[in-house]
Amino acid sequence: MFQLLRSSIACLVLGGAGACAGGESPQAEAQTAQDSTTTATAPDESLPTVRLSRAFPRLTFTRPIYLTHAGDGSDRLFVVEQRGRILVFQNRSDVTAAQEFLDIRPIVRMRHNEEGLLALAFHPKYAENGRFYVYYTASDPRRGVLSRFSVSVDDPGRADPSSEQVILEVEQPWGNHNGSTVLFGPDGYLYMSLGDGGAANDPHNNGQDLSTLLATIIRIDVDRQDPDRNYAIPKDNPFVNRPGARGEIWAYGLRNIWRMSFDRETGDLWGGDIGQGKFEEIDLIVKGGNYGWNIREGKHDFRPRESAEPLIDPVVEYGRREGLSVTGGYVYRGDRVPQLRGAYIYADYVSRKIWGLRYEGGKVTMHREIFSGSGRAYVTSFGEDAAGELYICAFDSPDGRGGSDGRIYRLNPR
Repeated sequence: MFQLLRSSIACLVLGGAGACAGGESPQAEAQTAQDSTTTATAPDESLPTVRLSRAFPRLTFTRPIYLTHAGDGSDRLFVVEQRGRILVFQNRSDVTAAQEFLDIRPIVRMRHNEEGLLALAFHPKYAENGRFYVYYTASDPRRGVLSRFSVSVDDPGRADPSSEQVILEVEQPWGNHNGSTVLFGPDGYLYMSLGDGGAANDPHNNGQDLSTLLATIIRIDVDRQDPDRNYAIPKDNPFVNRPGARGEIWAYGLRNIWRMSFDRETGDLWGGDIGQGKFEEIDLIVKGGNYGWNIREGKHDFRPRESAEPLIDPVVEYGRREGLSVTGGYVYRGDRVPQLRGAYIYADYVSRKIWGLRYEGGKVTMHREIFSGSGRAYVTSFGEDAAGELYICAFDSPDGRGGSDGRIYRLNPR
């Protein structure tokens, strides 16, 4: 994955760039040797620096990689543990214990650091139908699985593990670059990010291949079914009528989107795409967009050639002086830090830095580091509660090893 510093921790970094399987190619090593700088705009004091504090001081987790809420008015939070559990607890700082909501560890494959239970999304009508969706890696063959589960009819604090309905499966050639985020959009459809299949340099050229779901964001209707599918393809998806293309695809040319989110006010879809050897990037995802991998890495040539659609530039990219593995975040819509409202907040797993940016009129108008990366918080994911307050899932160490090795933080003004 990364050379020098990267060689010791990269295969331990969630979604990290490059390939744990087989190591980097000589091309990637050469790219890494050429250092680069961020394309951030100059610092602006209207984006304040923040500090991190434990959101739930009495709770610890094992490899926490996502936090969300059910949208059911219960003011509960759900934390995904990578090895295959989901825990639930009341959204109170003095909460003393989390309850096991779902345990699917027996069916989750985690032989590679980037495998596991990776994503969770509650149906927009969860309060009525009790349905939620997860994405996890499985074996024989190695694949990614999008499944629906239901809450127990007897206990709203527990899911029914026997209720699994597999919605979609995607074979994975390698163990890394699995993505993934699962979200419901403002339109009620389910969106999911998928990595390029792994190894280094996208050896199968999946990034520009519309016949595969790898290296894409898909958009499907899980409330209806087409013949021979457990879902339907929306008729207004961009590639529905293109010969040889998968109709599920919403956008493509994405190496490994590790966390994406909808702005709850504007409906814009933001994503953090992990780079190969030189650049990490933040993207605004649009219908039919081609984000360039593996023709480009960020805005820069990788394997230059003609493309079917114009390539879309990242909103922001940064190089190896700033970090090594981007963690996509959220546009902040909470009240705890009013100066950050409307800013997109994201982080880097390895450098532990956190940035904020403002995007107006099609360009970045402000962009600065708001947290220095000190301390032990290796940011694996951001999450929102029902009120739009932002939380951070983090490992205590870069490898995430041990027992209770993760905590949940919140942003506070300095």
